[in-house]
Amino acid sequence: MIHNVATSKEAMQLEDKYGAHNYHPLPVVLSKGEGVFVWDVEGKKYFDFLSAYSAVNQGHCHPRIVGALKEQADTLTLTSRAFYNDALGSYEKYVTEYFGFHKVLPMNTGAEGVETAIKICRKWGYEKKGVPENEGEIIVFDQNFHGRTTTIISFSSDAGARKNFGPFTHGFVKIPYNDVEELERALKRPNVVGVLVEPIQGEAGVNVPNDDFIPAVGELCKKHNALFIADEIQTGIGRTGSFLAVCGNCTCEHHCERQSTYTKPDMLILGKAISGGVYPVSAVLADNEVMSVITPGTHGSTFGGNPLACEVALAALRVIDDEHLTQNARKLGKIFRDRMAAFAEKSEMVTLVRGRGLLNAVVINDHPDSSTAWDICVALKDNGLLAKPTHGNIIRFAPPLVMTEEQLHECCDIIERTIAEYEAVEA
Repeated sequence: MIHNVATSKEAMQLEDKYGAHNYHPLPVVLSKGEGVFVWDVEGKKYFDFLSAYSAVNQGHCHPRIVGALKEQADTLTLTSRAFYNDALGSYEKYVTEYFGFHKVLPMNTGAEGVETAIKICRKWGYEKKGVPENEGEIIVFDQNFHGRTTTIISFSSDAGARKNFGPFTHGFVKIPYNDVEELERALKRPNVVGVLVEPIQGEAGVNVPNDDFIPAVGELCKKHNALFIADEIQTGIGRTGSFLAVCGNCTCEHHCERQSTYTKPDMLILGKAISGGVYPVSAVLADNEVMSVITPGTHGSTFGGNPLACEVALAALRVIDDEHLTQNARKLGKIFRDRMAAFAEKSEMVTLVRGRGLLNAVVINDHPDSSTAWDICVALKDNGLLAKPTHGNIIRFAPPLVMTEEQLHECCDIIERTIAEYEAVEA
């Protein structure tokens, strides 16, 4: 019998008793979402400023995306890839044309997408570049976050994600982020097959590199015949005010052929917002020269490319375009950073504001091991806004892209008031 919880306390006790303790959630139990809002079990309403780590760019329970899920669920949900289905081909055509690639390999979760890209990159290195088998190296960056599978944590900087999970997978070379000289030095190693990079490091506290860094990654990969792999699972689909973060500050809304503004990766990894938070969908895109190394039996997924996923992703991408959410992220992001920067000038608690589009963070004036950022997030919750700290003293702010300017100013008021009140108590 399903246990229907009556209170937030009861729900949290059930999770604590029966669930693995692999997360440390903010003490709020959500039961409903719509647009930029979520409600807890007791009916209190909150602004969502995390968007399920940027999976809900289109807002909670967007009716077009949910409608696509319901309609397809009544018809056909899963065939596996043992057979063709009538949704996959249309989705593959749309998504490859949308992002400007020849081929897509559909998967389900972000971590699966990264694992898929790693496999493709290695196989390309052995079969196309001529690197000796099992000796290929992929360059990664300090403070990266690409997921928590065994392979991915092998090159993680997060001690908590690595402790007691070894032995780890070799074949990765880690260098400082946003360091072009170190990248060129590493690319001179004889068996490098690719460079895996987040255009903006979200989990590291919205770490935005210099404007010339991503273009340099693309140029150096071409120079040294290595694949440029962009992990846009958190940054893609309009979040940063461009259709992809690798576009930098480009104002184009679709695939852009102007190489001065768009550094096209050899492989693009997508997830999260490609389904609007309605269903697990991820994808790896590449051109024929790279994707041709994948042949029957070399990679697969029972659920990857299922009809539900295809229809949900199609609807989610169309919502981004039809509702001009990329443009809205660009406009509102600037307003948010301007307001927070002005607030930081008069606040002892906020030392730095950074981000792009509606992926932003404020750095709190305390040690990363302190509880200050967490305590502020709890206070924000009490005042009707949900956000979460990352890397100890950094608070990430990433609302759904459907937010209005009026709502954003209301949220900025809450943030400024909450931090000012906290600062006054601590003084």
